[in-house]
Amino acid sequence: MADPVQNIGDSISSKRQKTANGIPDSPELVPTVSAESDKTFSTIRNLWPFMWPSDRPDLKLRIVFAFALLVVAKVITVLVPFLYKWATDALTGEGGNYAPWPAWLVTPVMLVIAYGVGRVAIVGFTQLRDALFSSVGQHAVRRLSNIVFRHIHSLSLRYHLQRRTGGLSRIIERGTKGIESIVRFTILNGGPTILEFFFMAIVIWYQFNFWYVLVIATMIWLYVWFTIRASNWRIDIRRDMNENDTDANSKAIDSFLNFETVKYFGNEELETARYDQSMSRYERAAVRVWTSLAWLNFGQAIFIGLGMAACMAMSAVAVTNGTQTLGDFVMINALLMQLSIPLNFIGFIYREIRQGLTDLEEMFLLLDVEQEIQDSPGSLPLKVEAGSIRFSNVDFHYESDRNILKNVSFHVPPGKTVAIVGPSGAGKSTISRLLFRFYDVTSGSIEIDGQDIRQVQQKSLRGAIGMVPQDTVLFNDTILYNIRYGRSEASDDEVVEAANLAQIGDFIKSLPDGFNSEVGERGLKLSGGEKQRVAIARTLLKAPPIMILDEATSALDTQTEREIQYSLDMVSRDRTTLVIAHRLSTVVNADEIIVLKDGEICERGTHSRLLKLDGLYAQMWNRQLEATEAEERLRAARENDEQGFLI
Repeated sequence: MADPVQNIGDSISSKRQKTANGIPDSPELVPTVSAESDKTFSTIRNLWPFMWPSDRPDLKLRIVFAFALLVVAKVITVLVPFLYKWATDALTGEGGNYAPWPAWLVTPVMLVIAYGVGRVAIVGFTQLRDALFSSVGQHAVRRLSNIVFRHIHSLSLRYHLQRRTGGLSRIIERGTKGIESIVRFTILNGGPTILEFFFMAIVIWYQFNFWYVLVIATMIWLYVWFTIRASNWRIDIRRDMNENDTDANSKAIDSFLNFETVKYFGNEELETARYDQSMSRYERAAVRVWTSLAWLNFGQAIFIGLGMAACMAMSAVAVTNGTQTLGDFVMINALLMQLSIPLNFIGFIYREIRQGLTDLEEMFLLLDVEQEIQDSPGSLPLKVEAGSIRFSNVDFHYESDRNILKNVSFHVPPGKTVAIVGPSGAGKSTISRLLFRFYDVTSGSIEIDGQDIRQVQQKSLRGAIGMVPQDTVLFNDTILYNIRYGRSEASDDEVVEAANLAQIGDFIKSLPDGFNSEVGERGLKLSGGEKQRVAIARTLLKAPPIMILDEATSALDTQTEREIQYSLDMVSRDRTTLVIAHRLSTVVNADEIIVLKDGEICERGTHSRLLKLDGLYAQMWNRQLEATEAEERLRAARENDEQGFLI
């Protein structure tokens, strides 16, 4: 089977201009009916592998059974009005010859019972069909949702730095619902409903005459024309509602994620006002959606009512003239009532498909975003033997008019530690992102053991590198889960050993739930030092040959930094280590220190050599030394005050 992601991506790419963030340059608010028809068929074609999964014969069998049940239900639907007619004629004494059926079987009571059984059978077969098809629809939703989820994780860091988490989750949520609507209504409802119209036309022509069919066909044509026009009008309103819904959800999640910041500045009312503004716009759009739906339903009712009135008037005249029985009159009414149900459903199908396409539009745009960083054709896994890192004449920019790194070259020998220091904005953290290949260098190269990282598989590259970041963000799960994240197949004993090496084992054991303690959203239930130790334990468990410490202690106080430094030394022992440091006290023992300024290497050497140069590094060291001494004096004064208070 062809790759569904590629199929969908190719289809969408042919209809939209691609941009870095997946937003079309000139959105088409009101596509033509022809364009929408093409889009509908294209979407169905792309979804076909999910609706008819080649690897699931059990689901295919369910689809066949569901379709068969639906056809049986439609046949019974067409035949039931005959029972209504015969029962009416029998009650009025106009019953005809029902041979070869026995007389007792065509009595009014038996005909009424048969009518009731037929009505129940219609509902029974329809519900059984829905039950059989439910697993098919949900399977399609799950598979495509997984593809979208995997695709989002494959996108570049640049994309994720620009996206809104709340808006992204809302797009996926609405998109998966749109998938279900399209899968269900186009495959198992659209075709059989047309089949029912065909059966009805044959019965009405046979039982009555061509003029009845002409009236009904005109009614259906006007109904469908009105439904399509009105639904196309409503699509802009629906899109506006979706945009405001996404905006409101994004603001809510952003506010919740920054709960502490909101509290720091006492801005609960400001956040509420921002959220309410978005919800106000959503409210207005939603009211327009429901109002337009009311007008749509009213217009549809007019066409159905006019068609029914015309056909019943024709039948009433025929009954008066003696060319039809009273049973024929009630039969045409019953047929038209039966017809109005799928006719209403045709409008519902069209609306659901159109709304589903609208909801899928943004999700398809996500699938249309290309991976900025991809494995090169024929790339092989990275082979790490010694763990040597080499940057050769590396230039890099995020934006073409502003270079971040300029001709940066350095070498980290196997098992050695090289530190990168410099003022804020010098490009220190960019180096770690390039080494992980979150971005590709603009020029130059980065090699590990002589292998250009652009020519190896990303998964193997990242598997060989461990990271202890400045801002440790934990999953809202247990401590056990967060440490085991470093190596998911690790045993409990290995997790405990890693925690002990990171000097957090005793703390975890002191908790009521131990390793099963929840850390909260982004690890907010733990202190900065505790989160950092969990990150260190996670990296120790991964046991990579190459280590990056990206300002791992810059967010901690001096005392906590000293406590954690031993754990960091444990992590980097006998490993090739790149330290990106803000506090110079953490890198004094590095084999080499590289000083960056404005993206260029301005100094390099050991700690003692750089101090002798009396350049930028020496200035930074002296400033930090003064700040540390002041902090020590302040802490000592506080301790003296506390002791004096106790005395």
